[in-house]
Amino acid sequence: MLAMTDKMNPQLFAISPLDGRYAAKVSALAPLLSEYGYMHRRVQVELAWFAALSDGGFAEFKALSSAARTHLQALVTNFSEADALAIKAIERVTNHDVKAVEYWLVEKFGQATELPELKAHAHFVHFACTSEDINNTSHALQIKAARDTVLVPKLKTTLQALSDMALRYSDTPMLSRTHGQTATPTTVGKEFANVVVRLRRVLTDIESVQLLGKMNGAVGNYNAHLAAFPDLDWPAFAKRVVEMPAPQGLGLTFQDYSTQIEPHDYMAALFHAFMRSNTILIDLCRDIWGYVSLGYFKQRLKAGEIGSSTMPHKVNPIDFENAEGNLGLANAVLDHMANKLPISRWQRDLTDSTVLRNIGVGLGYSLLAYESLLTGLGKLEINEEAIAADLDAAWEVLAEPIQTVMRRFGVQNAYEQLKEATRGKAVLASDLQNLIAGLDIPAPDKARLLSMTPASYIGKAAELAKAAVTS
Repeated sequence: MLAMTDKMNPQLFAISPLDGRYAAKVSALAPLLSEYGYMHRRVQVELAWFAALSDGGFAEFKALSSAARTHLQALVTNFSEADALAIKAIERVTNHDVKAVEYWLVEKFGQATELPELKAHAHFVHFACTSEDINNTSHALQIKAARDTVLVPKLKTTLQALSDMALRYSDTPMLSRTHGQTATPTTVGKEFANVVVRLRRVLTDIESVQLLGKMNGAVGNYNAHLAAFPDLDWPAFAKRVVEMPAPQGLGLTFQDYSTQIEPHDYMAALFHAFMRSNTILIDLCRDIWGYVSLGYFKQRLKAGEIGSSTMPHKVNPIDFENAEGNLGLANAVLDHMANKLPISRWQRDLTDSTVLRNIGVGLGYSLLAYESLLTGLGKLEINEEAIAADLDAAWEVLAEPIQTVMRRFGVQNAYEQLKEATRGKAVLASDLQNLIAGLDIPAPDKARLLSMTPASYIGKAAELAKAAVTS
């Protein structure tokens, strides 16, 4: 049995494929949602609070000099892997991750000999804070960075790719299938447009979720704050720190009511919104998979790629299958977090702490899926011959417009007549044209029906597809 060593290749020995096989595809999230990212944000929060305290008007803590503020910001901006490892070394002694950050900052203040004011006021690091004041705001900052700089841009790239296809194929007729059976025609572009509209709406929801932070002490009542400085309006002070843009503040939305922990309702809203986007894309992946199977789409070949170990001819829709599987994994994790995180026994229990460490898992599988989907979309080529052949073999779909026009002019048993002529039968163009020729309806309407083909019977599909993209 292999013994673990420090030199083991993470791609081979990572337990999670996000950190192994797929690490390169989700690398944009690694510095944001990892343990490193968590420490980085804790340092940012602690220093924003520390600097704000110096502006609180306390005789015991005068306002920091501009040089000291620049030094504090540099600790955030230049935070490195070595810094994170130093904090982890302290944590091995304290067995407390937040306290390790505090001690590391105090140590850094002591090393800044040219700025004695930092060492002199180091006891104000983490002043009146509970660990969750630092943790909840750090998580919000992590999520903000991941959402705004990685996930939303990737979803917008996906939306643009789908919009391009909706526009490009807006006029390309295609046979619809309801219940898997031939049905009223549409266009290829209109089917992509349906997804464009859905995804655009949920993107708005994702972007509109306010990311909250609380800085109100052990059980949410500013108890320690008031014990030390009873004359300060602590809720207003905390609100300023939470809501002021960085670097002076955190650039979040203030959570004014909480127990020891921020209640995580906003996380549930955000994760549910991501789940909806992922569910829409699962729907898309399955539809494209089916259309590839029907031959409506071909996939551009990639040199050297193998589709089957025994069947040389195969070009499998692997990117859509990969996306579907990872979207499902993402939703499983996001669903658990959305359902679990808003629940805490009394003022605090630790069940949320371990779950929150998996934010990167849920969002990481989402990002991985978006990457796979984009790769798959980039390989698709429409097979107009196969689509046209399917349409030309499905004249029975014109039973719908024929019987609808008959009903307009009061022809008795219109539906029943077309049902008798078409249901479960192979229908030829000539069969329908003979039926139309014998109808007692106005000549212009008869001529219109006689000129109709499955490919021309697309309603407003093309117009709707274009409007979805250009409006």
